[in-house]
Amino acid sequence: MFKKAWEGRFSEETDKFVEEFTESVSFDKRLAIYDIIQNKAHAKALYKAGVLKEEEFKNIFKALEEIERDIKEGKINWKKEYEDVHMNIEAELINRIGKAGGKIHTARSRNDQVATDVKLYIKENIKEIKDLLRRLRIELIKKAEKYVDVVMPSYTHLQKAQPIRVSLYFLSFREAFLYDSLRFSNAYVVSDSMPLGSGAVSGIDFPIDRYLTADELNFSKITRNSMYATSDRDFILDFLYACAVTGMHLSRLAEDLIIWASEEFSFINLPDRLCTGSSIMPQKKNPDVLELVRGKTGRLYGNLLNLMTVLKGLPSAYNRDLQEDKEPLFDSSDTLKSSIFAVIKIIEGMEINEERVSKEAGNLLLITDVANYLVGKGIPFREAHAIAGNIAMYVIKEHKRLEELSLEEFKNFSPAFSEDIFEILSPQKVADRRTSFGGTSKESILNYIEIAKREEGISP
Repeated sequence: MFKKAWEGRFSEETDKFVEEFTESVSFDKRLAIYDIIQNKAHAKALYKAGVLKEEEFKNIFKALEEIERDIKEGKINWKKEYEDVHMNIEAELINRIGKAGGKIHTARSRNDQVATDVKLYIKENIKEIKDLLRRLRIELIKKAEKYVDVVMPSYTHLQKAQPIRVSLYFLSFREAFLYDSLRFSNAYVVSDSMPLGSGAVSGIDFPIDRYLTADELNFSKITRNSMYATSDRDFILDFLYACAVTGMHLSRLAEDLIIWASEEFSFINLPDRLCTGSSIMPQKKNPDVLELVRGKTGRLYGNLLNLMTVLKGLPSAYNRDLQEDKEPLFDSSDTLKSSIFAVIKIIEGMEINEERVSKEAGNLLLITDVANYLVGKGIPFREAHAIAGNIAMYVIKEHKRLEELSLEEFKNFSPAFSEDIFEILSPQKVADRRTSFGGTSKESILNYIEIAKREEGISP
């Protein structure tokens, strides 16, 4: 029967409460496959170092493959009395092949073992998240292409600002999610150093080839300080930070779409299949998916702060507090992936109410260009700004639209106005005046789309 790893030192059996309170297998069993992968690589290193005989190595390797298959098929009975996923797998190995299975923990501590498993987990999840982010960016590019000729109002301070192409809006979030991917790439880099071979705190005293093991586990480098390697969780913080920032961008996008889907705005139509109704109000069509994306961002923030708080007061080297790293890690990964997928579905299925947004893009949203028009006539910008402000006040008081004013009305504010003022009084024309790279002119938008497609590896 498998006994506790530290049993020789103690004169009493572990209290059942302590077993319940300290166990982590109920959640760290998610690392089981990574632990198997690590055990296989470690077994090879032990064999090369002469710790394992050939027959022992073959038996261990075969048993690990069988355990891996049983894990995937849900046949393993995880036991809390063995504390964590690592000791459960070791116990299973010993039960299957006998005492030789106990050699697998030679030249290793659970301290460097768990750090290695977690890094393997993070690296794989970063790849999945980056793939989802790419899919989301591609959907945003598709929407930008579809509505490249549609102009809508932009907002600053949640007040109407200037006309923009709908494409500029979608591509602004494409840009945000591109930088999110870069953050995850950085998180991958700092997770890509292998801690295995660091032991509990001071290294190991067996001739283990750490570079061989790193190559087996697809790490590009090995950690350089055993004390740091076994207590480092900064790489998790980097991952959680990237999750939190991405969640913030998803939340801001969700907030816009929630507002735009309201009856008061009616800028977009969300597909019925992605909305829910009310149990009491038959007319309701609620954007619950977007609201949950917005709400779940709080969890992403909380998980980051959770682990930062755990880490802030720890003395050097490994402490059991570090067991608290996994639940926020797993939750952030799951939450972010589901949230990205939800927004992909929303972007893919939503439609712009073109007539509505186009109508709202005119009137006083064109007033900045009236001021710029006067600057073109030789009037200093501050004076032109004041004249345009007076025109805006006049339009508001007279309940008119800027486009409806006559030349005579314009001249009442400045003799610099002439017939050519009417050449700019349309949202489309105003948008196309923003020709700077990254601006909202059609030329700039199409240029950006071409660049974005190239960056995403999409055929033109």
